[in-house]
Amino acid sequence: MRKFELIAPCHFGMESVLKREITDLGYDITEVADGRVTFFGDEEALCRANIFLRTAERILIKVGSFHAESYEELFQGTRGLPWEEYIPEDGKFWVAKAASVKSKLFSPSDIQSVMKKAMVERLKREYKTEWFKEDGEIFPVRVFLMKDEVTVGLDSTGESLHKRGYRKLTAKAPIAENLAASLIMLTPWNKERILVDPFCGSGTFPIEAAMMAAGMAPGMNRSFTAENWPHIVAKKNWYDTLDEANELVDLNVDTDIQGYDIDDHMVSIARENAKLAGVDKLIHFQRRSVEELSHPKKYGFLITNPPYGERLQEKQEMPALYRVIGERFRSLDSWSMYLITAYENAERDIGRKADKNRKIYNGMMKTYYYQFLGPRPPKAGKVHVE
Repeated sequence: MRKFELIAPCHFGMESVLKREITDLGYDITEVADGRVTFFGDEEALCRANIFLRTAERILIKVGSFHAESYEELFQGTRGLPWEEYIPEDGKFWVAKAASVKSKLFSPSDIQSVMKKAMVERLKREYKTEWFKEDGEIFPVRVFLMKDEVTVGLDSTGESLHKRGYRKLTAKAPIAENLAASLIMLTPWNKERILVDPFCGSGTFPIEAAMMAAGMAPGMNRSFTAENWPHIVAKKNWYDTLDEANELVDLNVDTDIQGYDIDDHMVSIARENAKLAGVDKLIHFQRRSVEELSHPKKYGFLITNPPYGERLQEKQEMPALYRVIGERFRSLDSWSMYLITAYENAERDIGRKADKNRKIYNGMMKTYYYQFLGPRPPKAGKVHVE
């Protein structure tokens, strides 16, 4: 079976979570860099990474890397890569994205153009032709330049892995599914514990938590570009991985996962999305304002993405909103709260300094993940002896 070095990009700040996921799948990490984790794997690994990883953006096959400080060096380095091992004569290929950090070459469009020309030159020589129709399967390429080191990857995923296939309808400021999964995985929450999202919007946090509780692989209901690359990944690997994913699903699991929103329409959207994800029986959605937030049980988790006050008229409402969040949290005996926001006075208005916070980029927006830790629940069956 063919071996690869695979690159999994992720949200900046979430590399440790992705690294743990990849290790749990059984693969050896070769590098952890800002916004990506690289690991070794075979054809089966490529399929399993695409279908099982909750926190990755996509899975790239590393074609090669080289140093380039000029466009001539970029051209020669790209032309020196073994493109014929991946792209057939009728393949449609292009550089879908170029990212450059602290490098002399920084124009994405110029990098893309030079690399495309170099790929064409290499394949013209290998296939002994002067013209490519490019009417076959697609082969998108992605490239990162970091301090003049060029890393080139073939995108096996297609649409980003955050697109699970269940979110047909969204809220005004939805959180990406893979970021929501990452944030849940940064907490000690598990399927035996209570989880409430008081600003659930289109339901992403509760749905991702329910999928974890049910052992449902995030990519089992979508397609991938590499499914159409049988010369690289045999079809049997996709079928076997889907069989593995289906065998792990347990929809009879007991859960206490709840999503609240003040907007009736959003609650309807969240219910519909949960139904599309196949986990609607595991979540209770309800129209409820944050002022009404309460729960009779102990040791629960609030995990949420409240409004940030991005619009001018909303900014004035933020202090009062975050004061209410703080009041309601204090009323929940022994609970923990995990809150992602770009609102700079969150701790002040909540009325408590977070035990931990982590800087995370949600798209291009800098946000903080505030972690207010409650006590651990007593271990089951533990008897106190005088």
